[in-house]
Amino acid sequence: MASAWLDNLVLLLISFFGYGAGVATNLQARYAGADLAAPSRRGRAVSTVLVATTIGAVVGPNLVSVMGRVAEALGIRALAGPFLLAGFAYVAAAVVLWVMLRPDPLRLAHALAAATAWAENGGVTLPGPTTAAARDTSRSRHYWSPAVLSGAGILILTQLVMVAIMTMTPIHIQDHGHHVAATGVVIAAHIAGMFLPSPISGWLVDRFGRLTIAAASAITLLAGGLVAAWSPPTSIAPLAFGLILLGIGWNFGLVSGSTLIADSVPLEFRARAQGTIDLGVAVAAAAAGLGSGLIVSATSYTALALTGGLVALMVIPVAGLARIRHKTSEFSRI
Repeated sequence: MASAWLDNLVLLLISFFGYGAGVATNLQARYAGADLAAPSRRGRAVSTVLVATTIGAVVGPNLVSVMGRVAEALGIRALAGPFLLAGFAYVAAAVVLWVMLRPDPLRLAHALAAATAWAENGGVTLPGPTTAAARDTSRSRHYWSPAVLSGAGILILTQLVMVAIMTMTPIHIQDHGHHVAATGVVIAAHIAGMFLPSPISGWLVDRFGRLTIAAASAITLLAGGLVAAWSPPTSIAPLAFGLILLGIGWNFGLVSGSTLIADSVPLEFRARAQGTIDLGVAVAAAAAGLGSGLIVSATSYTALALTGGLVALMVIPVAGLARIRHKTSEFSRI
């Protein structure tokens, strides 16, 4: 808001960096939902957290015009208005987390695991990963299995494809003379596709397996890319449908990949591994946002959407990595 009022691009970029950090941290909440879930229900636990974002995610883009008028009344550019609402939303979220997320799910999971191990060993505490030496080891080494690499690849590829196409869609819409409200409708439909199917996708992951739904993610993303590419530029409805498919494909990938990671990373390394993987997801999103503009400038939105759909098919062989077995149960070191 301040950068728009001051017409300062540097301040805008700094604020976007902080805003993006908040979004990345917020996305980690899906793992908190799985920390205390039984393995057979982890997909549904991840999806429960995701579906809780649906109302705000769908309503938010449709408040662009309303918040724009509020911003103009304050003497600020209209398109800066939604960030005023975002600021209030983040403050409210911070208060809820500070007051209600006690005890921390991961700390409680550690305590329950320690209590279980103590009981299984007849009340004898055995040296384990909670010792100082093990903690020092975890700081200097990363342990990965093919399943973890597979989950990371699924998340990175689905994020790459989704962000690349989504980023250029509002520009594509406005380039063909549609009002900003039409952009809000299409993005709202897309975000609904990203989060609204979460209960179903969580159940599907638990019922049919992580890799099956990851493959479904690739096919759905391909379908979304094809529909978006071939949508008439004068019609909003087909483009909105393509973006809905794109969101559903992303949701399938996020839930299946996240659940696969939660299944495969030992508890003592879980937070570090999840954060590292989400860093890769964030880098992929940044690269997609930058690269999508270059692709559209050099070719067209149609070419971008088709390319994204084809790239999504790489999820299928990446998911297959999870079927590689280890000689031991210990994670491979790289």
